[in-house]
Amino acid sequence: MAGTDKATAAGATTNLRERKKQRTRQRLIDTALELFTERGFDKTTLDDLCDAVEISQRTFFRNFAGKEDVALAPTHDLWLACLDELETRPLAPQGTPLLGLIQAALLDALERVADDRWTHRVALSRQLAEKTPSMDVRGRQFCDRTSRSILDVLHRRLELPSSTDPRALRARLALDMAVAAFHQALSDWSARQGQQGPPSHRQLAADLRSAFAALPEALALDARPVADS
Repeated sequence: MAGTDKATAAGATTNLRERKKQRTRQRLIDTALELFTERGFDKTTLDDLCDAVEISQRTFFRNFAGKEDVALAPTHDLWLACLDELETRPLAPQGTPLLGLIQAALLDALERVADDRWTHRVALSRQLAEKTPSMDVRGRQFCDRTSRSILDVLHRRLELPSSTDPRALRARLALDMAVAAFHQALSDWSARQGQQGPPSHRQLAADLRSAFAALPEALALDARPVADS
């Protein structure tokens, strides 16, 4: 019994520590997005951010690699949740189209991470990214790194051609199309902010479904020349 009590106490302590760490991380994200929006990304120093949250830079760097990462955290968290979905979700024995599998994982990840506060963070992050080149660069780096991780998971869990097989390109292209659909959906969703009330993750999910549905039509779209008038 004594051993069980110690294990329970240790588990409770670990859970408490993790919850505290998560609260600090969310405070960092919320405060950073507010300061970056009010003062400008470049005009807000790391010291300004740490002072506002009352943490040390050491604590900041335990959570994020830099200002760009904290500003991009909302969408990064979504894709990390998608990666986890692809790693753990049950797979149908008969298989399913790879693009459909990625779409389902991304939509399920959206349901996991999204609430009203998350969609507000995404809206602010999107606005900042549109006028902050360093965020765009860091976002592309994250996208490339996460895409490689997703492909590793897919190759581990699915019967896909090996990386040396010319057919392996199909898996990468399917993932690239999923990423393109996400960015288009995010762009459409962001463009409507302020026109239809507060941001909604339900609407983002709807935009994402629409973007995925448009992919087959885009591949089959005819390139017809304009008729002479």
